[in-house]
Amino acid sequence: MPSSNITKETPSSTHASVRTRHNQIVGLVREQGFLSIAALADQFSVTPQTIRRDINILSTQGLVQRHHGGAGPIYSTENVDYTDRKVMCLREKQIIAKLVASHIPPRSSLFINMGTTNEEVAKALIHHDKLRVITNNLNVAKTLSSNSGMEVIVAGGLVRHKDGGIVGESAIDFIRQFKVDYGIIGISGVDMDGTLLDFDYREVTAARSIMDNSRKVFLVTDHTKFGRNAMVRLGNIEEVDAMFTNEQPPLELIEVMKHNEVALHVTGETEANSN
Repeated sequence: MPSSNITKETPSSTHASVRTRHNQIVGLVREQGFLSIAALADQFSVTPQTIRRDINILSTQGLVQRHHGGAGPIYSTENVDYTDRKVMCLREKQIIAKLVASHIPPRSSLFINMGTTNEEVAKALIHHDKLRVITNNLNVAKTLSSNSGMEVIVAGGLVRHKDGGIVGESAIDFIRQFKVDYGIIGISGVDMDGTLLDFDYREVTAARSIMDNSRKVFLVTDHTKFGRNAMVRLGNIEEVDAMFTNEQPPLELIEVMKHNEVALHVTGETEANSN
């Protein structure tokens, strides 16, 4: 299905044009399902080798599912494996984490929930003074417990073998005992209408309790989560005080954030409050 609107890629193609092609590939896969390498190469007038590289990059970012001979959609019922998520956009997550840490003053109390970005936030907080941290993430607890001047409180419950997350009713009951200064949450997807989405109902229930019991809620997410689909609804961006990310969100989402007075902090840019 050739398109006359897309010109053949040349050595002088800009990074922006590559990103545009990546966004269009993701859109086509979501709309049409599995697409072969040959069909995509024909669509974008590039070589099969270029499309293979594109698919590898998009698969690493969790935006498409790589298959033999092509790519398919990431389904809303299943997240990328934890071991893969740990390395996806790692540098971006580390920079986001440093930005978040710069907004947490000493002697604060905070929740940190599950997620690979939150684990990077814990590493960025390691030298903060006199924090009191409640978490349902064993990896976060292990990282922060190396600071003897920090108090780390771990929720009880069922430990997930895949990622060290703690879930279940006892974890929820434990979280509800506290009211903290900051709740730091991650997310699997942010819809364009501001809906916050995730894959695991038990994980969402814990995150919901964290949001309800935090004076300020900080959402940490890299750009690959914008528009990403997942089946479980956590809440809406209007319930968040600030989003920390590595790229400007799509304009539609920015408008929702402005309407709801959600602050936007983007790494590498002058931090702009979207009030």
